[in-house]
Parts: sequence; C-alpha cells; structure tokens
Amino acid sequence: MDQKDIIKHLALLEELETSQKLISLGFGEIQNLSLNNSFHFLPFQLLSQGFERFMKSYICLAYENKHGKYPDFNYIKSLGHNLESLLDEILKNYFFEFRGSQHHEDETFLKTSKDLKELLFIISEFGKKSRYYNFDLITESKQTPLNTKELWNNFENKYLYKDEKLLSKLFSNETEHEVFYRLNSIVIVVFEKFISGLSRQFIFNCLGSKAKQISVTSFFDFGMLYEKDYGKKDYRKLTTRYMEAPRKAHKRTMADELERKINPNFKSRKILKSEYDGDWPFYAEEVIIEHRHKSWCIITIDGYDYALNGSAKGRYKLENPQDGGMVMMDKNFSAFLDLARQL
Repeated sequence: MDQKDIIKHLALLEELETSQKLISLGFGEIQNLSLNNSFHFLPFQLLSQGFERFMKSYICLAYENKHGKYPDFNYIKSLGHNLESLLDEILKNYFFEFRGSQHHEDETFLKTSKDLKELLFIISEFGKKSRYYNFDLITESKQTPLNTKELWNNFENKYLYKDEKLLSKLFSNETEHEVFYRLNSIVIVVFEKFISGLSRQFIFNCLGSKAKQISVTSFFDFGMLYEKDYGKKDYRKLTTRYMEAPRKAHKRTMADELERKINPNFKSRKILKSEYDGDWPFYAEEVIIEHRHKSWCIITIDGYDYALNGSAKGRYKLENPQDGGMVMMDKNFSAFLDLARQL
C-alpha cells in the first residue's frame, strides 16, 4: 500500500467512525424526544449527516472492491445528498448476497419498507433544504422547503391514532411518557434495520477484506443486530442531555429496608425474571415493587428506588425507571404498576 492509498484508507476509517458516532448520537436524541423536549433539529441534523457519510463511505469501499480503485470526485458528487438515491445506488450496484436467510430479510426490508422510505425522505429533505425552513419563511423564499418536523409528527400520528390504547395514555400524567417511548422505539427499529442491513455487507465480507477491516471498529455492532435486538438499546446514555441530567433515584438505606419490613402501610413484593409470566422489561434480573399508604407506588432496582406512578414521583421526587435507564427502550413496565396497586 503506497502513501496515497494509506491516506485514503485512513480517511475512510475516519469517515466511518464519524458516521457511526453521528448515527448513534442521533438515535439517542430521538429517544430523548418527549412532551418536554421537541427539539427535532438536533437528531435530524445528526442523522442527515451520519446516514449520508455512512452510505458514501460504503459506496467508496464497494466501488474499490468491484473496480480495483476508488471512485473519482465527479461520481461521488453526482450522487448528491438525497438519502433515498444513495440507498438506491447501493441496492442497484453494491448489495451482494451472503449465506443464510438474513440476506433476503435485509434486502426485502431495504427495498420495500414504506416506513424506511418515509423516514429517509424526511431526514433527507432536512439535510438538503429544511435546515433553514424558518429563514425561508422570513425571507419569503420562492422555494420554501417542506416542514420536516410536521412530516415527522404525521409519521408518528399514523401509529398513534390507530392504537386507541396508546392514544389514551397521552392524556394521563402517569402514562404520557409511554407514548413517546413507543413512538420513538418504532422509529429506532426502522433505522436500526436500515443500518444493520447495510452493516452486514461489511462484516460478512461482501464488500471485500478492506471494507471489513476498516468497519470493524465502527459498524460491527450494528451488523450484529437482529430481529430480537431491534429497539432495545438505550442510545440516550451517549447524549449530553442524558449524561448531564441529575439522576432522580433514591439509594436505599438500612432504615429504608427496616421500614419496608415493619411498617404495615408499606406492602412489598420481590419479582424475579425467571418467575415472571410476561414480557420482562428490565435489564435487572429481579425487582421489588412497593405500595405505600395505598397511594405511592415505587420499584426498587439494583438498590435504588424509582417511581411507578405520578403520586410517588411527586411525593419522593423520583424519576420513573425508564427515564433512569433501567428499562429496555422497547418495553412497557405499566404492568408492574398494576401489580403494585394490588398489594
């Protein structure tokens, strides 16, 4: 490998690592969206850049493996910034079969998913023009771009309005957070399938040994995501918003344990994952639910108390376990509130 090839190799390595960080942070900021945080600009910005950089790096490596040289400037420039067009270019020229049924699943999803097409269009439009939507309105631009935040809301509403049970949770302080977790999870699952489907082309050596080597530190983990894994990872922990937010969980003391044992107004029950008849939502293998004075429901996980209902959240200034990162992002823990109330 001569000096010029080494420079190109390092440049592609940096691009893949950069795009992986942008994508992971973008996923985290999607998971941060809530009734109190409607700042869509940040995840849109991160994902528009991350997806474009990733797919252009993919094309460069696939082109080199196929033609023995990297594409020239004009070819990459001709691809533009349209994410749907970049994916079409990959599927048409650089998406190769590997053993097993997973290739067929990946290809079918990438080619036919209407949700992926809709979401990529939104992110792509933001990256191309909608970043300056407000300025275009202010200056009366003749070509005012689409309102991508509105398009995003329309996508979410499509799922919200066809699920009456989920919609009803939006009107309760105790359950409104579940709505955002569910809608955010739907988006994350679509995007994880998109990125993992392309990442498997790297790790299964479909794009050559150089591509596999360069991507191992950045997209290997995405390539190892499968159906059972989608939507479960908590990307929020990578974001500044999450890291800097004060954790509102109470570390239990000996006095807490004593009161749990002797106070007749404190009803508690330990629940083990191995014994639970249902979809276990926690990372921990066991939890303790507690109902205090027939009003306040809490849950103890790894020695910390979290609020199960709004009353406990207000009384003890505790966050719920999902905000505290104790619950898998695609899971619902409301059944444990019902169990606590039955104590």
